Amino acid sequence: MSETRRGASRGQEPPLGAERARWNPRRYKEWVLPPVVVRRLRDRRVRMPLYAAAGLVLAGAAWIAVTGVLARNELLAAQRSLQTLRQHLAQPATAPATAAGPPAARAATVRDAVRNATGHAARAHRLTTGPAWFPAAHLPVLGGPFRTVRGLAEASDRLTHDVLPPLARTVAELDSTGADDGRHLDLSALRRVAPLLEQASRSASRVRADVDGLPHGTWLPATDRARTELARQLDRITPLAHDAAAAARLMPSMLGADGPRRYLAVFENTAEARGTGGLPGAFAVLRAERGRLSFEHFGNDTELSEAAADVDLGAEFNGLYGPAAPTRTWVNSNMSPHFPYAARIWAAAWQRHSGQRVDGAFGLDPGAVAGLLAASGPARLPDGRAVTAHNVVDLSERASYALHPDFRRRKAYFLDVARAVATRLLGASADPTNRTALFSALHRQLGEGRIKVWSGHAAEQRELLARSFGGALPGGSAPLAGLVVNNAAGTKLDYYLDRRLTWAPGRCVDGRREVTVTVRLANRAPLSGLPPYVVQRVDDPPYDTRPGDNRLLVSYYASAGATLAGATLDGRSAQLSHGAERGHPVFTLDVELPAGAARTLVLRLLERPSDQPAFVLRQPLVHPLRARALPGGPCTG
Repeated sequence: MSETRRGASRGQEPPLGAERARWNPRRYKEWVLPPVVVRRLRDRRVRMPLYAAAGLVLAGAAWIAVTGVLARNELLAAQRSLQTLRQHLAQPATAPATAAGPPAARAATVRDAVRNATGHAARAHRLTTGPAWFPAAHLPVLGGPFRTVRGLAEASDRLTHDVLPPLARTVAELDSTGADDGRHLDLSALRRVAPLLEQASRSASRVRADVDGLPHGTWLPATDRARTELARQLDRITPLAHDAAAAARLMPSMLGADGPRRYLAVFENTAEARGTGGLPGAFAVLRAERGRLSFEHFGNDTELSEAAADVDLGAEFNGLYGPAAPTRTWVNSNMSPHFPYAARIWAAAWQRHSGQRVDGAFGLDPGAVAGLLAASGPARLPDGRAVTAHNVVDLSERASYALHPDFRRRKAYFLDVARAVATRLLGASADPTNRTALFSALHRQLGEGRIKVWSGHAAEQRELLARSFGGALPGGSAPLAGLVVNNAAGTKLDYYLDRRLTWAPGRCVDGRREVTVTVRLANRAPLSGLPPYVVQRVDDPPYDTRPGDNRLLVSYYASAGATLAGATLDGRSAQLSHGAERGHPVFTLDVELPAGAARTLVLRLLERPSDQPAFVLRQPLVHPLRARALPGGPCTG
């Protein structure tokens, strides 16, 4: 027996170089590996799973990085397709020949844009639903951006599948006439798409809510920016879907599908401010029957100057506006910013004057007409001059007073403008190549509050009150910042009026929030060169004035339950009259506003605390209100 075996049999360790597996019948009855080999094998069993796990993590990270970039590119492509869609929907009639020509071509372009957006969004969704994305999205602390990316891709996919196709189909239905002469809207087509639009409206609300629930303020700013951008797009699309669904419910009956309808359309002159916008001047009676529109009568404010309205709007209304006799004085009929009040007075006054009942009323101003003419193209006056989107506001509210100093000639000129514009818009609405762009412009003007609608039919009016174009003074418990001015001088100087408002919540006092409201009014009228009729005052104030000086009744409509703690005008204490309208306190001050001057009104209010943003009431005048509402919040502690 060799020396090595003899040493092993006596229990001695063999030299390292001779170490190998051996049989030990005493201890294990099995083959035993040398200790060094055992240690090496044990280390390998630990390291291999770690290496495998690290490899999977790296592979997953690489997969997320690659698919994330690809998904981002797909979402950007979807956004470009949506931009193309918006451009073709809003294409005006005066656009160059590169626009999507006839209805069939426009409909095909819209379908292609929707199809492309849908395809890109679906691919982005698939790219972010792989096995690597789910565990990454559920990582504590680090998973926020991944959840957001997954949610954005899913929201885009649902938007392009559930919301956009019904809207695109509606465009196609509107572009088709449905009639042999092509002169009226196909109301049956609107009724066909109404269920689809209802579903799209509900889907848009759900998608918007889901995006609101996604993580934000994460460690990846690019993801937060993408979430903000999609939320901004949904803020445009969701109201559009809601309004489209409401239009599909309302338009067939309002446009005479179930019998003829008549409406009073009143043109408001915003050079002389009133609560709903401007002084009610020219008007027209519009007839709608089975989708065909026609004007039966045009008139001006002198025709209705003595027409009283047999309507009772309640003690609050009378307390605020009674001295101005709005139900008996046509030019004061819309001093309240609540449009349904003005519309009811107009309808009752017209019935008293003509014996004819109307089914509703519209209010619109030259700014709205400008927006519609941008889509329809210019109107032509009897003398051949053009009324365009660029000159209609100036022509109606400034230049006409210099062109026609004679009162009667100027009133006739206003009617000429109204007839020319009405004829052009009716022609554009009957032309399938113009219709979609005109409806898009109409929707913008409705959304901006420059066109307001009231119906004398209760079910329709309930729908309108829920929409911005119903012109209702908002109710509810949300904070309200409502600046409303009424011209008290009888001038046309509000063409030059600038308005600014700041709503700033402060500290809490005994569970109430201090709110400071700052209103700045500036009269930009020139000191000379204005026509006499523009600067002529009918108020006969007990103090000296100059041409160009203006006078305003400045009213602030506050949040429900608010109280006035104090007010100043240009730094001096001011006493405001108190009233109420539709649950809102109203504080009013008579303000003289000299030409070239600016005045600052500051109100200190105590309001109920709220975590909702303040709703800013925007009275549509020539120059838009510049408003800033700072965030508030509930009172704690």
